[in-house]
Amino acid sequence: MFRQMRIDIETVLDNDPAARSKFEVIFTYSGLHAIWAHRVAHKLYKRKWYTLSRIVSQVSRFFTGIEIHPGARIGSRLFIDHGMGVVIGETCEIGDNVVIYQGVTLGGTGKERGKRHPTIGNNVVIGSGSKVLGSFTVGDNVNIGSNAVVLRPVPSNSTVVGNPGRVVKRNGERVGDRLDHTQLPDPVIEMLRDMQRQIDDLKSELRAERALRRSAGNSELIPEGEPTL
Repeated sequence: MFRQMRIDIETVLDNDPAARSKFEVIFTYSGLHAIWAHRVAHKLYKRKWYTLSRIVSQVSRFFTGIEIHPGARIGSRLFIDHGMGVVIGETCEIGDNVVIYQGVTLGGTGKERGKRHPTIGNNVVIGSGSKVLGSFTVGDNVNIGSNAVVLRPVPSNSTVVGNPGRVVKRNGERVGDRLDHTQLPDPVIEMLRDMQRQIDDLKSELRAERALRRSAGNSELIPEGEPTL
């Protein structure tokens, strides 16, 4: 148990440049407190002491602002940064070396029974305000951008942005700095920019054709004015 607590403290120091000392981490990091409380609640849950485990999780929620259901399974080196508003559902499974920012929801989509929350792989970063909803798998080495809404499986080594979440791949490799979840591409904006470039190219071609016909004495075939598309 103490070995795992040391790993948890080192995880905070590795991921948060604002963490200055172990003493500060132990006494001031609500994400760390929520994880420790969850371990207690999860052990009670596995022994089928459901009510007592929920009491522990709700007390933790009151003090930390982070709600982790006692049934959720969490791997090693989870880092919850700030964490206010984070919600992790009962059947959620989280792998190793995962970073979760504030306002994230790992939840379900209805009143279905059984496995109804996502499975998060290893080395995943989930940006602020993101929602991952449903019983599917998010692969390893995935970045989920801030405020993304993910409703379908995500392959490993990819990036998800937007609402609904869209996968953006870059040669099958993780994009950029794994903690820089603000500098992620937006496929909708890229599509609009590409359309604007095509429109500009068509306008240029029309101007060139009009000039060519005017020089050939056929200017009456092309009306004057700016070509519009």
